Amino acid sequence: MSSFSSDRGYCNSSRRTMPSSAMLRILLALLFLSSIPQKSDGQFEDWCIADEQTPDEELQKALDWACGNGADCRKIQVNQPCFLPNTVKDHASFAFNSYYQKLKHKGASCYFNAAAIITALDPGKNKMKP
Repeated sequence: MSSFSSDRGYCNSSRRTMPSSAMLRILLALLFLSSIPQKSDGQFEDWCIADEQTPDEELQKALDWACGNGADCRKIQVNQPCFLPNTVKDHASFAFNSYYQKLKHKGASCYFNAAAIITALDPGKNKMKP
């Protein structure tokens, strides 16, 4: 009797293979999840931005509240690096995110009277170029 052992018993040719469409869906899901930025501790990064459907008057009220309650709004002042584009929506997004990032670990939310939303897409990298 030979000391050579066959590995045929480990290969079960009757096993069903996963259909290619299911495998494709799994691969696409993994690709999508890998494209979402992650923090070094493995958590997904998120940003709090102005909801595009919110009227400017509501955004301005929420912006004023955020700046008066913990957001660092110095960079969106005239002649500062984040002043442009000078729109209520862009300034509100900056203030909302500043507030949210500073205070979310203390339980703060990204609500601002329904004027804001959470996104996994970095708003600084997703601006349309003219």
